[in-house]
Amino acid sequence: MDLIGGPQKILHKISLDDHMILLLLWHILHLIVQVIYFVWEKMRAIESYLIANGIVKTYEDLNLDRVKYLGIVVDSDEARETSKVIELLEWISDIGVKKVCLYDREGVLKKSKELFMEKFDSMENSETNQKRKMDFEFVSIVDGKETVAKAANLLYKKYYSDPNSEKPFFTETYLTEALRILGSNEPDPDLILIYGPTRCHLGFPAWRIRYTEMVHMGSLKNKKFGLILKAINKYTKVKQNYGS
Repeated sequence: MDLIGGPQKILHKISLDDHMILLLLWHILHLIVQVIYFVWEKMRAIESYLIANGIVKTYEDLNLDRVKYLGIVVDSDEARETSKVIELLEWISDIGVKKVCLYDREGVLKKSKELFMEKFDSMENSETNQKRKMDFEFVSIVDGKETVAKAANLLYKKYYSDPNSEKPFFTETYLTEALRILGSNEPDPDLILIYGPTRCHLGFPAWRIRYTEMVHMGSLKNKKFGLILKAINKYTKVKQNYGS
């Protein structure tokens, strides 16, 4: 009897069987997740249809006075689908939002700035088109880094370049003042709609989302008009306490 080869063969067979079992369990789990995601997307589509067609009346009354500035955060890979972004902005225009901040991490949307501006300028100038004019701001993660660096440099020069000057403990007030001096004190978006696979703000400048409500909307390719109405309506109904 092969005292060495025999146990090794048995161990190899056990390992292979375990591998097959784990692989099978993985495929089963993957199938369950796919089914759940499919059902969830279908439910979202039905909900959006009911809202968009006025069958569900709950979300018809939009108080846009509370959404003076809407942020749209898009995953950079999805932001390359320019036609889908334009369609999304057309929906936002139809709803009546007047000021929009477009953000993606790599600045893909900023590179298409002229295309977006030309598209919506032509809409505004058309006599037969009733869409409202929208103001755009384009932001990427580079803008945030550069702005923070400039603000930090300004504060350093003001309070630390002179060894005899008082060294304060920097708070939000100091940063806000530095940003104001630099001309980078754009308002915080009231609401941010996030399109992409990740449930986070994807690097949107942190000092501009201090009081911002964020809603993950799923993938851009699966965007739904009715769900935008729902998100805006829910935001306008929420009571906000900012503290003192």
